[in-house]
Amino acid sequence: MERSENRILTTHVGSLIRPPELRSFIAARNKGAAYDEAAYNACLTGAVKDVVRRQREAGLDIPSDGEFGKAISWSQYALTRLSGFERRPLSGKNPFDAGADRARFAAFYAEMDAKDPPNTAMESICAGPIRYTGQAELKQDIDNFKAALKGVPAADAFLPVAAVSSVIPDRKNEFYKTEEECTLAIAEAMRTEYKMITDSGLLAQLDDARAAVTWDRMSPSKPFGDYLKWLDRQVEIINHSLEGVPEDRVRYHVCWGSWPGPHTSDVPLRDIVHAVLKIKAQAFVIEGANPRHEHEWKVWKDVKLPSGKILIPGVISHATNIVEHPELIADRIERYAGIVGRGNVIAGTDCGFAQGPLLQRVHPSVMWAKFEALAEGAALASKNLWK
Repeated sequence: MERSENRILTTHVGSLIRPPELRSFIAARNKGAAYDEAAYNACLTGAVKDVVRRQREAGLDIPSDGEFGKAISWSQYALTRLSGFERRPLSGKNPFDAGADRARFAAFYAEMDAKDPPNTAMESICAGPIRYTGQAELKQDIDNFKAALKGVPAADAFLPVAAVSSVIPDRKNEFYKTEEECTLAIAEAMRTEYKMITDSGLLAQLDDARAAVTWDRMSPSKPFGDYLKWLDRQVEIINHSLEGVPEDRVRYHVCWGSWPGPHTSDVPLRDIVHAVLKIKAQAFVIEGANPRHEHEWKVWKDVKLPSGKILIPGVISHATNIVEHPELIADRIERYAGIVGRGNVIAGTDCGFAQGPLLQRVHPSVMWAKFEALAEGAALASKNLWK
């Protein structure tokens, strides 16, 4: 994995806003409507090529494919790549409504949901043995991305995929004897995805919002110790899924969920960083730019980044249309570099700018302006750090 040897490198979390023409095809696919498969594949190939070029033009050193090949969200996409799951009409309590933040700010969330209703009419049921069946779809993603990278020099390149603990969250298990057996089956199936990516020469980024968000779902009904035990076990299972996958080709992304809410019940990074650093990854991509978590750069004063590891802190936010000033971005980068070392920092983003193909957090023009500011801020920081 490339490091910031002569200057601060830049990257992001992965998911980018899809162009309108691609969104039209995806919307038709998700509705089960007729569409031209050949035209869709041509559109997808062209869109990936264009988004890789634009990332490099904006100054990003380590691009992704924008997750353009995923027809569902960053975590639910696994429904198209794993056997054993069925989609049924939602029955009982909507899991989307759970959480301490939603309980405390019920009026706020009612207003937000009324403006942008969550798509929770269906639920995912494990009704049979889980196997990985998405080889062809993943190969298409890999082939499109590698073709787009030809002639576009990049320090490295990554494909974002879901970590085991975030694969099809809020699913129901009707097949395996226990939830742990179900999770282990997912881990062994997803290993195929992780290995295919790294075997192709690309980096695999494991996205894991659910690891941190689960405390919001548990509190205050369960003791904090129960959450920590759950988290430690998830780390063990994630590492099980990474057996045979080169550690230096893996990035692990932690965020507290990208929804635009108060986030007052987010678990502090200080309380989970011990578990995060146990993941068999070389780089840790951690949310750090939004007002709820920016102060947590101080955690690294007391927690030593293990030798050989890389920290990719979020220094711009996906959740606001305000474009961060390059000097502020440089300040944020220099804080981290001053603690863990300049060569151990790559500048990143808090989360993806599109959590699903039809969902975006900012206007596309703002997203690109933020990336340009990120590159400018990294250049300013590099001048100060490599005087």
